[in-house]
Amino acid sequence: MIRNECDLKSCFLCSYCLPDWLPAVAANRKNIAIKKGQSLFGEGDPVTGIYFIYSGIVKVHKRWGEDKELILRFAKQGDIVGHMALGSDTAYPVSATAVEAGTICYVAIDFFESTLNINNKLARQLVAVLANDLQESEKRMRNLAHMPVKGRVAQALLTLKAQFGVNAEGHLNIELTRQDLASFTGAAYESLFRVMNELGEEKCISAKGKSISITNEQALLNLAQHTELS
Repeated sequence: MIRNECDLKSCFLCSYCLPDWLPAVAANRKNIAIKKGQSLFGEGDPVTGIYFIYSGIVKVHKRWGEDKELILRFAKQGDIVGHMALGSDTAYPVSATAVEAGTICYVAIDFFESTLNINNKLARQLVAVLANDLQESEKRMRNLAHMPVKGRVAQALLTLKAQFGVNAEGHLNIELTRQDLASFTGAAYESLFRVMNELGEEKCISAKGKSISITNEQALLNLAQHTELS
């Protein structure tokens, strides 16, 4: 069941705000119900505010070449989206689109900046998030340049398992189209299709439709570690 209103304690913003500031958050937030495939904002759109995931899953992606996109990360409950536009930028440098229906908590950029000035814990945590995003982006770019597709697919599947876990059936607890998985891997659709078949034949994974199970995690770790540059 999709929760349609933030409880003022679960999202990134509320988790690190002073209790006395929460009434101000309640007065300035806007809860938005999002559908699968709905855009929160597009690359190049004017910056208006910051988005906090209360439920659902959002992909953060960027144009890559003339007709391709690269998925930089997935955001789930408790995560922040749109923060890369903080500072002097007047346009979002990335796009954000829902891959699973849910609820977003939105605040205008002016209010968020005021909130940072008042809430030191939130500001420190945001710096940590930005630093982690930068490190992950640098690692992804290095892997795209030097890691074979098979290693990148293995790394992508391990990353998804670490972030989302598995459901009762043992499948990754996120359903992605093969195109989204290819975009997250940084591979052509045809290359992803071939590698997924190989991993299935090697009993590393089991895939049916959008459901994927990791059946030999150590083999995927070996593929990722043996092809990744230190």
